[in-house]
Amino acid sequence: MSRVQQIAPNFFCIDTHDLNREQRTSSYLLIDEKIALIETSASPSVPYIIDGLDELNIALEDIDYVIVTHIHLDHAGGAGLFLQSCPNATFVVHPRGVAHMADPSRLIASAKSVYGEEFERLFDPIVPIDANRIKEIEHEKELILGQHKLTFFHTEGHAKHHVSMLYSATNGLFVGDTTGVRYPEMDGEAIDLIIPSTSPNQYNPETMEQSIQLYERLNASELYFGHYGAYKNPKEAYRQVRYWTPLFLAEGEKASKVSSIFQEQVHYLDARLKELLFNYLQENGISASHPVYETIPFDTIVSSMGILDYLAKVKVQQS
Repeated sequence: MSRVQQIAPNFFCIDTHDLNREQRTSSYLLIDEKIALIETSASPSVPYIIDGLDELNIALEDIDYVIVTHIHLDHAGGAGLFLQSCPNATFVVHPRGVAHMADPSRLIASAKSVYGEEFERLFDPIVPIDANRIKEIEHEKELILGQHKLTFFHTEGHAKHHVSMLYSATNGLFVGDTTGVRYPEMDGEAIDLIIPSTSPNQYNPETMEQSIQLYERLNASELYFGHYGAYKNPKEAYRQVRYWTPLFLAEGEKASKVSSIFQEQVHYLDARLKELLFNYLQENGISASHPVYETIPFDTIVSSMGILDYLAKVKVQQS
C-alpha cells in the first residue's frame, strides 16, 4: 500500500504511522523551486517519511525546509533525526520552540512525565538540532517557495508554540492540532468525528477559540490536520471543536472533584470522555465494532491530563 497521497499538484501527504498506526499522523511535502516538508512526527516515523520521499523520487539533500506546527514530540520529535539526513535543510519553528529544539532536555522530561515507561518506544531518540540550522518564524511572515508561498500565523490554544500556515496554491491551512484530531476511519460514514486536542501543559480553550476565529477570517478552503490528512469541510471542523469543548470541560470539572489524586481524576475523566464519544457515535448509527473505537482512547487519556491541568491553573488564578 502506498504511503503517499496526492492532495494537489506537487503537494503530497505522507502517512507517518505514529503509534505504529496507519492514518494517525501526517507529513506534507510541497514541491516548488524550494521543497518543504511539514511535520516529521516522532523519530520512529522517520523511516516512513524517507520511504515516502523515495516513492516520489525526492532526494533527501533536495529538501530545503523542514517545518513543524509545534514542538510536541508527535509532530516534531523526529525533526532532529530527520535533519541528520537532510544536509541542506533549514528547520522552521515558532520562536518559543527554538531553544527547546536546540536542547530538547525539557521536552524529553515533559514527555516522560506524561508517557512514563512508554517514552522510549514512542519517541526515542530525540536528537538536538544545531541552532545555526533553525529559522524562527514570526506571525504573518511569508516563506516563498517559488510560484507559491506559505503565510505563517501564531495560533495558540493547543500550545503557545503553535503556528499555522496558509498555502497559497490551495488556500488551505496547515492546522497542526488547533482544530483537534480528525478520525479518517470515519471517511465514508454519514458523520465525521473531530475532537479538540487538549494535551498538557499549555491547553487553553479561550486562545484556541481565538485561533479558530482567525481561521474563519482567513476563509480557508480546506484544512490539513496533523492527525490526519486533508479535510474539505472547515466549518464542520470548527463546529465540532466548539461542540465538544464545553462538554469536555464540564466533565473535567466533575473529575476534579472526585479525588485529590491527579491520576484518579485522569482515570475518571478518561472514562467519561470515552463514554461521551462512544454514545455520540452509537446514537448516530456507528456500530460498536467500528475501528474508530480503537483509536479514540489514544486521545482521551492525554486530553484528560490537559483538561485537568488547565482547570487546576484556572483555580490557582482565581484563588
